[in-house]
Amino acid sequence: MEQTDLRVIRTKKLIKDAFFSLIEEQGFEAVTVKQLTERAGINRGTFYSHYVDKFELMEKCVGEIFEVAEQKLIHHLPHIFSDERNAGSYHSLVPFIRFIEDNQIIMKPLLGPNGDPTFQAKLRSFMQTAFFQRPSTVLFDPQHMMVPPPYLVAYLSSAHMGVISEWLNDPAANETAEDIARIIYTITLEGPLVAGGVNLKNKDR
Repeated sequence: MEQTDLRVIRTKKLIKDAFFSLIEEQGFEAVTVKQLTERAGINRGTFYSHYVDKFELMEKCVGEIFEVAEQKLIHHLPHIFSDERNAGSYHSLVPFIRFIEDNQIIMKPLLGPNGDPTFQAKLRSFMQTAFFQRPSTVLFDPQHMMVPPPYLVAYLSSAHMGVISEWLNDPAANETAEDIARIIYTITLEGPLVAGGVNLKNKDR
């Protein structure tokens, strides 16, 4: 039984690695099951024993990402921006950033120009629920907001994923997961202008 489980795990990893390398090369829409099985070195019957089609494969891969986000990030949200004693509370972001780093083969194509077109929409929906609808993780009170919630979520999700995409796709980048967590935390907490060195006090004079 254990041998069978290990074989299934290895086969699924071959399928996912082949899938995302093809997406990175030519985009999700262009990928076929035939290409995928040839790249993975398996037959079509093996693929269909695990997935109905490439859409179900993508859905499961994305689902796994959000499960990890739930475990490593969402439950820590109330502590990330509320720990007044610890200016380094960006450390709560590090496990999720490290997960992304360890799973670059999945994240790079998802965040790239040829990625799944529904991923960003799913991400915004996920963040909307976490920020505004779950009693345990709510960060924002709509009654005190200066902008409508959907626009804030769109800005945050695009900005955060933009930073991560730049990091993953820049061959010259040498920042660690800790560095990226600190960068995201700083831009979010201080705002892009202050993070960029603009002296807002002088601007008001």
